[in-house]
Amino acid sequence: MTEEEIKADVAVEEPVLDTPVEEKPVIPGYLLFNKWDISEVEIKDPGMVRYVSTQSMIVPHSCGKLAGTQFAKSNMLIVERLINKLMQTEKNTGKKELTTRIVKDAFDIVFKKTKKNPVQILLDALANAGPREETVRLKYGGINVPKSVDTAPQRRVDTALMFIARGVSQSSHKKKKPAANVLADELIAAASGDVRCYSVGKKEERERVAKSAR
Repeated sequence: MTEEEIKADVAVEEPVLDTPVEEKPVIPGYLLFNKWDISEVEIKDPGMVRYVSTQSMIVPHSCGKLAGTQFAKSNMLIVERLINKLMQTEKNTGKKELTTRIVKDAFDIVFKKTKKNPVQILLDALANAGPREETVRLKYGGINVPKSVDTAPQRRVDTALMFIARGVSQSSHKKKKPAANVLADELIAAASGDVRCYSVGKKEERERVAKSAR
């Protein structure tokens, strides 16, 4: 055999080069109002995890796509739910841009005073302002008897938002103090569990009535 035939019979293995794997770029989450990172917040109350949405969004506005569906409000960003609650007053009805600006300014004030993420302060305030026990009225022989019952987690969130919005409305209506400052003070006080603020005070009142009706 000639040298050429010998070389042809011998299979020369070419080195296989590792082709670089294309890494998918990590898309960062949107910053709320282009300032606050929602992904770093933590829901400390385990009962509220399923009913508080912290999805990434720049402008908290879902354009009504969750309206008309039962219990779809749990999938709405919690900041937008606060804005919608602030709109449910005589003066702010339909003024979503105004209430959004109030919440945005309030978050800036909260950060200046606490140096913490204002969304985290909001979640802590909801956990402290939501009542865990309420009363219902049962009829026994034509007599209304109050009975203590546990509050559903979704109702806890709704009630906490209602207390905060009502406290802001009462403290800022026809007052010199701006609504953004009132909202910021209410969130900070509720997050720390201060009973002197409106929302936590109302929560303690409801639980006190429910405790007496056990």
